[in-house]
Amino acid sequence: MTDDPQSQTIAWFHSLASVLPAEMVGVWRGEGIPSGHPLDGVLENLQWVGKRFQADLRADALLFQGRPGRLVAIEPSYFPIRLALRFAPIGRTSVAKRWFSYLQKAVRARGTTAMLSLRMMDGSETAAMVYDKQPIVDYFRRVADDEVAGMMVVEGDERRYFFRLRRVDIPGQDR
Repeated sequence: MTDDPQSQTIAWFHSLASVLPAEMVGVWRGEGIPSGHPLDGVLENLQWVGKRFQADLRADALLFQGRPGRLVAIEPSYFPIRLALRFAPIGRTSVAKRWFSYLQKAVRARGTTAMLSLRMMDGSETAAMVYDKQPIVDYFRRVADDEVAGMMVVEGDERRYFFRLRRVDIPGQDR
């Protein structure tokens, strides 16, 4: 076994069971899994809440905390992923946190931003969320009944970003 956190986390992720897209419907609270990826800690600093999957398998790929008690879906295409990866350390600063809270209204999604589907990964099919306007696919594997692990794959980048999602009940939200 290697000491490389990316390799260790990839091996752990691949050891988990597959998930069907229909099992993902609902609101999920997210948190990053440190693995040496440039985005480690960035989403949490910006008050990332998680993801929301609708019954038609459309998704809000990025949900953030807005005003107290309000979730804000952000349009990922406003943040080109390659640029975000290059400047990720800035995303962990208090300045970025304040700036992002003010910017949320301007970058709010006007509709869903991704689609769930069944995708092949390592010889088995599992739920995957394909972003509409970014070269990103998030693959999901089961950790527990209401908990999944996610692995973000950016086309052309060997590094993987890992996160955990736990299903939550939020009044007025689809499950």
